[in-house]
Amino acid sequence: MRVNAARTMVDPISLLFVTIFSAVMSMAVLGSLLPAAIPGVRRWLAASIVSILALALFSAQGHGPRWLTILAANELLAVAVLMILQGCRQFLGRRPVLLAEYVACLLLLAGLAYWTYVAPDINVRIALVSAFHAYVYASIGWVIHLARPYARRQYAYRFASIGAFLGAFGHAGRGTIYAIGLARQTELMQSTPINIAFLAVGILALPWLSIGMVMLAHDRLAHRLERLAYMDELTGILARRAFLAHAEAAVRTAQRTGRPLSIAIIDLDHFKAINDGYGHAGGDKVLAHFASMVAKNLRSSDTFGRLGGEEFAILCPDTTRSEAVVLLNRLRAKVAESPCPINGESMLCTFSVGVDEYFKGETLAGLMARADTALYAAKAMGRNRVVMATPLEDRPVENDIE
Repeated sequence: MRVNAARTMVDPISLLFVTIFSAVMSMAVLGSLLPAAIPGVRRWLAASIVSILALALFSAQGHGPRWLTILAANELLAVAVLMILQGCRQFLGRRPVLLAEYVACLLLLAGLAYWTYVAPDINVRIALVSAFHAYVYASIGWVIHLARPYARRQYAYRFASIGAFLGAFGHAGRGTIYAIGLARQTELMQSTPINIAFLAVGILALPWLSIGMVMLAHDRLAHRLERLAYMDELTGILARRAFLAHAEAAVRTAQRTGRPLSIAIIDLDHFKAINDGYGHAGGDKVLAHFASMVAKNLRSSDTFGRLGGEEFAILCPDTTRSEAVVLLNRLRAKVAESPCPINGESMLCTFSVGVDEYFKGETLAGLMARADTALYAAKAMGRNRVVMATPLEDRPVENDIE
């Protein structure tokens, strides 16, 4: 009696209902992610809906017409896993649809019809369906494996690819065994040990993959949030918090190595007048144009960030303040040569800069305060110039170009 009870607990119908429940949960989570407009999520959501319908039809075998519980059920499940593959490609920025896969899907339906009505043979049907699923699962696993990021967390990618490869292995093994006749059965839901084992691997790979898709979507969402926290949305450069974190690390490095480190605090000239004359949209265009011009002309070792409003900063490692002045004057000339187009007009964009160099033992706040004082001196001198900070008892020295 205990053996019979165990078999009842793990019969194919129980596996189907577990998979259906998992698909419903995945559908709910993926649906909640739709507003985030993550590529591929709509296809994954549609795949969950189609797979639920397919599995419900499978569970009705023996109680409904064969065209519905065999042909339609198998074809819908094939379409569902194909949509997961397409969603993965779209998620990773690739062309989602391959015509050959749709052709294979139609050939699968034709084969199922032939070996259901013309030459009935469930073992050939199992081998045919398993071959198709093995291809799709292997393709999913390979696409995700190749796209795993190297610069950040890979857990979601590894989880999804492992689940896909396990599904491919299970379907390939099942198809091979039934194709060469090592196992035979008379109906899909037959409760034989080998059938239950392969159904467990094949069917339960679907909820594993569904969970993997949810994890990938959440990973993408988390990456977006991290980017928003560290990058300025308007200009595409480092936001204040991220810039200060970089600057703190650079100060620690300069303290440890004794190598020079300079910082420049930048303020766009007459920005309030630009906002008043062209509106905030015009002001935003000037900010984006300025940031783009500076970013294009900086050295790869420099760090550029927006401190807030029209105030920016550049961190220059291995650079003395005299060298930083030369660099900033060169940037000032580049920006002046590239006016910003606003409403059909060309707006000349200039900026003022305060520059100073790190002194061993001081804090980042102290360094920035001195550079900021030099910036105010640049504004007092008429703007559109670079001023290097000097000791308080001395007057700031202007460094300009003709």
